[in-house]
Amino acid sequence: MTASADTLQCCPQPADELSTVIQLPNTLSVSHRQSLDLGSVTPASQALISAELATRLEQPLLLITADTASAYRLEQELHFFAAGLPVKLLPDWETLPYDTFSPHEDIISERLRCLTEIRQLKCGVIVVPITSLMQRIAPPGYLSTHSLSLKRGQTLDLAAFRMELEDGGYNNVTTVFQHGEYALRGAVLDIFPMGSDLPYRLDFLDEEIDSLRSFDPETQRSLEQVDTIDLLPGREFPLDEEGISGFRRRWHERFNVDHRKCPIYQDVSSGIAPAGVEYYLPLFFDQCGSLFDYLPDNITLLRCDGIEAAADHYWQDIHQRYEQRSGDTQRPVLSPAELFVPVPDLFASVKRYPRLRLGRNSANNPECNLNTESLPTLDIDSRAEDPVARLRAFSQGRRILICAESAGRREALLELLQRHNLRPTPVDSWRDFGARGYDLAITTAALQESFAFKPPQAFAVIAEAQLFGRRVSQSRRRRKTNANNAEAVVRNLAELRIGAPVVHADHGVGRYLGLHSIDVDGQSNEFLTLEYADNAKLYVPVSSLQLISRYSGADEELAPLHKLGSDQWTRSKRKAAEKIRDVAAELLDIYARREARKGRAFSLSGDYQQFADNFPFEETPDQQLAIDAVLGDLRSEQPMDRLVCGDVGFGKTEVAVRAAYVAVENNTQVAILVPTTLLAQQHYNSFRDRFADWP
Repeated sequence: MTASADTLQCCPQPADELSTVIQLPNTLSVSHRQSLDLGSVTPASQALISAELATRLEQPLLLITADTASAYRLEQELHFFAAGLPVKLLPDWETLPYDTFSPHEDIISERLRCLTEIRQLKCGVIVVPITSLMQRIAPPGYLSTHSLSLKRGQTLDLAAFRMELEDGGYNNVTTVFQHGEYALRGAVLDIFPMGSDLPYRLDFLDEEIDSLRSFDPETQRSLEQVDTIDLLPGREFPLDEEGISGFRRRWHERFNVDHRKCPIYQDVSSGIAPAGVEYYLPLFFDQCGSLFDYLPDNITLLRCDGIEAAADHYWQDIHQRYEQRSGDTQRPVLSPAELFVPVPDLFASVKRYPRLRLGRNSANNPECNLNTESLPTLDIDSRAEDPVARLRAFSQGRRILICAESAGRREALLELLQRHNLRPTPVDSWRDFGARGYDLAITTAALQESFAFKPPQAFAVIAEAQLFGRRVSQSRRRRKTNANNAEAVVRNLAELRIGAPVVHADHGVGRYLGLHSIDVDGQSNEFLTLEYADNAKLYVPVSSLQLISRYSGADEELAPLHKLGSDQWTRSKRKAAEKIRDVAAELLDIYARREARKGRAFSLSGDYQQFADNFPFEETPDQQLAIDAVLGDLRSEQPMDRLVCGDVGFGKTEVAVRAAYVAVENNTQVAILVPTTLLAQQHYNSFRDRFADWP
């Protein structure tokens, strides 16, 4: 593939280069402002084709998807198919137009990092949903003038730097956990820069940065030394003196309302970023930008099917929500064209670049049809004489790569296939499969769907779900959570009842009195009301729910309430820490002796997944976590010592059923002890139903 700023051309690869599985048309050529359709491309194959294009291009690609879910899926799959090439995703805010709350800090962090990195991108793929492409964003000059680097040995005025952080949108906290936070303790500054994977700890010697170290936000332990860190702004808009002044001036130019009755105006004037202020972004800049302003000059656009319809639908949603909110004089809204790029203008900008389109239908030029197809049913049927008969027949005359979702699933699938005389070769990557020419291979990749190429490039990529008839693991986009605190944390207000004792991380034990709305600076906000000793009240914003945990004492009615403003809670924590150290020493001795013993390690048969698939419900995240932990214990040589706790109806029986299956498969008897005859009958019925189809 050769390219210039005006043309894009795909050339035959030299014979001595790494061989690839698919061959793109040798005559593929796109001139400046022209478009070319690539036909017969199924959605499941888009990531592979995009990766092949990006691998052979001498310029970056912008991959435009119809929705956010497709963007996340393609980003994940591109990391597999285009290993080694940069893959950037500009995520959506994940808010509705004109919403009155702001995007999560992690989303802002990802967006700022993406916008910073793509400006210098020489090759690779930028993935963007059409909704993000339609957003007006900060101009490129904002990021360049509000970013800075810190180096070890650099001299810094801490007081001035702290003010600079505040102006840049960083929040001063006691302990740093999230993007956009910093904490100053004496000569130590902790900061979690936007766009960074980890926070950093700066040790100062007078005004000189003596050391720079990354640290784990969960444990707060330092990890490794670094020489320099980059600080991006904490927000997508400036909230310094100049930014506030510009906001106020442009507000009066656009809105004919009494600003004294507008909480948004009053908060920004006070240097506060109110919820939903992102939908007033144009008031912070003389002229907003768009993603097109950040793209390299030589970029080629790769368009997925459906982006035109998705853009029209999103524009209709924007106008509908604008009409619903345009009459509020206390929260006036900007017109859609000020916040979003209108659809005609959007596609006019798109036409300035060379474009390739990935479509399901056949292209006019037969040579540009890539001939991908969906797969037939390949379910493994454990009751059949040959459970893998469909897969065996499909693999005749074509190369096959099976993708398991994890290393453990890969080993279980390997064992199952080998028992039925199918022996896939494990490979480490897509490039490994392409280069070595295996007819049947298996690797680890969390692909959602399967696809195949028709002859003469006859091969297929089979996702594990295709073999078991369902998605093996849920592909929900969750931010990282600490699995170890699952028992104590309050996830939802519905879990709290009036009068129940709770524990605030900073103030100790109080009683929950309910949820109340309180006006702060003319804006209504919801707070949890906690009662402490001497009828003292503490109001906790619902946004700080993570600070509240359940009280785990013996008797809730007798829970001791702490006194606000005293050191009672601090002393209680110190005493608890001392007792914990004593218990830890005792447990350390017990577990050291336990570790010295050896037990029996059970193996997990290939039929286990079929048994698990027969469970008629979807496993909850906590239930799946317990199942995985129990199976891990059974497969270990260490004696098992685990207690599974949960309320009635939360799935404990299924955890026991899975463990019993593995034990029986390893020629071991299972005894189930219950406290009552009724429970014995209930468990007998449950186990009989679950094992009905198994000998």
